[in-house]
Amino acid sequence: MTRSALRIPHAAEREQGILQLLAQRGFIAFHDLEREIGASPATLRRDLERLAREGRLTRVHGGARHSGEPANAGSAAPTGLQGVPFHENIARHTSEKRAIGRAAAQLCQAGEGIMIDGGSTTLQMCPHLEGLNLQVLTNSLHVVSALLAQAGTRVLVPGGAIFREQNIILSATGDDLMPRFHAPKLFMGAASMGPHGILQTDVVLVAAERRLIDRAEQLIVLVDSSKFEAPSGNVVCGLEVIDIVVTDAGLSTKHRRLLTRAGVNIVIAK
Repeated sequence: MTRSALRIPHAAEREQGILQLLAQRGFIAFHDLEREIGASPATLRRDLERLAREGRLTRVHGGARHSGEPANAGSAAPTGLQGVPFHENIARHTSEKRAIGRAAAQLCQAGEGIMIDGGSTTLQMCPHLEGLNLQVLTNSLHVVSALLAQAGTRVLVPGGAIFREQNIILSATGDDLMPRFHAPKLFMGAASMGPHGILQTDVVLVAAERRLIDRAEQLIVLVDSSKFEAPSGNVVCGLEVIDIVVTDAGLSTKHRRLLTRAGVNIVIAK
């Protein structure tokens, strides 16, 4: 399935297209489905309702989820995410991550509201935010703990379940349990990056990060250069959505060109 938005006139063909997208991605937002399938919103809602009644997908806030994904937070919601646990990730490329966090914090302006997605690199911003009197929305308990000692920093958290290995709060049902918060900047990490954009291992995390992106004016991605070496996973967003990538001096010429061609500004942390 490509992004060329086919007009699919027959219900059976639309259903096949919807199910193919969900098989590939696990979750798809309704606005993405409109673009991919090319049908009217009313038609797509009827298709989704029919497929949900048949048990072939799960309707969630803002879109649909593959029927194999968690559908009810009250029943056997997952307690961990796929991918490298936080305690292992925090020990990798530590000097690069510290420099990246320091450089990212310098992009913040005193008194503004920002969002910080959970991750071992975004956590490194926290010591450098003291004194800026920021309002910070974060899903990371590590970030909350790091910011609580800063008297001038106001901290907001979303609703949802705690995923212990990563120490983050996510809505496993896909419901948007965020406070009504819109920010100039979202700081986010990635499992890897490549020509397709930001990649994450777990579809629950993908859906949560897409909801954060929808609330931000600027997307700033914090990744050390090793994240470009073997990109694989579920696509959070394309490179064209990213405004700034903060990385280290190990970024190759090839990947620098990739980002530049997509219109991404690059900050090399020192």
